[in-house]
Amino acid sequence: MSPTSSTLHMLCGKIAAGKSTLASRLASQCHTVLVAEDAWLSALYPGEMTSASDYVRCSAKLREIMGPHVASVLNAGVSVVLDFPANTVEARAWMRGILAGTDASHQLHVLDAPDELCLERLRKRNARGDHPFAVTDAQFRQICSHFVAPTPDEGFAITWHKPV
Repeated sequence: MSPTSSTLHMLCGKIAAGKSTLASRLASQCHTVLVAEDAWLSALYPGEMTSASDYVRCSAKLREIMGPHVASVLNAGVSVVLDFPANTVEARAWMRGILAGTDASHQLHVLDAPDELCLERLRKRNARGDHPFAVTDAQFRQICSHFVAPTPDEGFAITWHKPV
């Protein structure tokens, strides 16, 4: 496997749109690893993630170290499914920066799920208690107010996914 055959898979979609489910499916491909933000944040910052500002602070620290690491993995010829939300222009710019240090190809997967469906899934996920973070309806609305769908001028190869 040559270093140029790796792919960076990025995920864009609101909370509970199905990003992690798609990420797991993509990561089942040969020579592909999953890097999941929620797993890292919950392990590195237990009990510290109680607000949107906590998320911004902690995720910024994680991105500082994870960006160069992901680039190294891609340069080693291994594809990466980056289960970090590519939900803002700034987040996608960070991901573009990762790609800049590699010869990897990329795919931006956009999950186009309506708020009502995401909230229904979120409430079920919260009730199950199997996710490291419980998000309230109010937090969902606050976080999703920053969501910006990607546009062609950002230069990403985009695949749109409808909810299942």
